[in-house]
Amino acid sequence: MKILMVLTSHDRLGDTGHKTGFWLEEFAAPYYVFKEAGANIVLASPKGGQPPLDPKSDAPDAQTAATVRFNEDADALAALATTRPLKDVVDGEFDAVFYPGGHGPLWDLAEDADSIRLIEQTFSAGKPVAAVCHGPAALRHARGALGEPLVKDKRVTGFSNEEEAAVGLADVVPFSLEDELKKNGAQYVHGALWQPHVMVDGRLVTGQNPASSEAAAHAVLALLRPHVHASLPAHE
Repeated sequence: MKILMVLTSHDRLGDTGHKTGFWLEEFAAPYYVFKEAGANIVLASPKGGQPPLDPKSDAPDAQTAATVRFNEDADALAALATTRPLKDVVDGEFDAVFYPGGHGPLWDLAEDADSIRLIEQTFSAGKPVAAVCHGPAALRHARGALGEPLVKDKRVTGFSNEEEAAVGLADVVPFSLEDELKKNGAQYVHGALWQPHVMVDGRLVTGQNPASSEAAAHAVLALLRPHVHASLPAHE
């Protein structure tokens, strides 16, 4: 079982002068879910190398068991520092693709041609594509077999307008993720503010926020190993 995790390379939060990037919990929690399931994990990003970490996600009040474990894991830190450039990713090499969030994907992965190609080819091959929080921004321009938006008529979730307003960035982000998903024909469904909420529609797995990261990873494993995960609690 080989899983590709795709992280952002974008580190500027619009014109605010503040830094952004990927959100640590949304990477660390799935990383260890996959690792403990015996997966071979490969990391990639548009530019390759060390992806930018949103500093707020490494603040004391954002720490979780997974982030603490990651920050003490020399092998994981080394893997993160040497992500593979997306252009070098070989189509068909992976059993699933997972996109952690953070605000960075709104700027780069939403528009990245290599990422769009990866999503379309992974999905058309019948393999799971998963994204958490702002990670579903990577689905923005992805198309299905008939040329329509990949998310059209699919039940999906992602960082909600309510959550974006709560963090004070509704006027900073280049587009509203919730609105964009709806514009592309998705049946957007959100859960309670900051609570775990995962949607699974066929091979497409989406999580609403950082708290949804671990559950989204388990949902991916359930698609890859249904007989192993048949006893796991079902997600919406």
